[in-house]
Amino acid sequence: SVHLEGNFVSQGDIQIAGSLAGSLQTAGNVRVEEGARVHANIIARSVWVGGEVRGEVKVGESLDLAPTAKLNGNVETKTFSVAPGAVFNGKCSMKGGASGKMSEPAREAAKEIKEIAR
Repeated sequence: SVHLEGNFVSQGDIQIAGSLAGSLQTAGNVRVEEGARVHANIIARSVWVGGEVRGEVKVGESLDLAPTAKLNGNVETKTFSVAPGAVFNGKCSMKGGASGKMSEPAREAAKEIKEIAR
């Protein structure tokens, strides 16, 4: 499998099937395939995890953990789904309650994603 190291910035969707170390920022979506290993901070519109992620994850929309996912790190997101069997160790900040107001961490993540999209 492919191993990449560095700080990656993109406008589009990214799919990871090997391993990545560093950081990853995209205005699009990130998909971490089953068996993939990511040791990086991630900023993206949405993230789907089937493999392993170690690092901070800031998501403007949705974060989804598949049954095979392992996520070790703090999360900032609007929506968060964890399938049975998935492992999550960290803190999670989400859009707040019925008021529909976005939490400060989620607002900051959305601002960073807009900056990347420029």
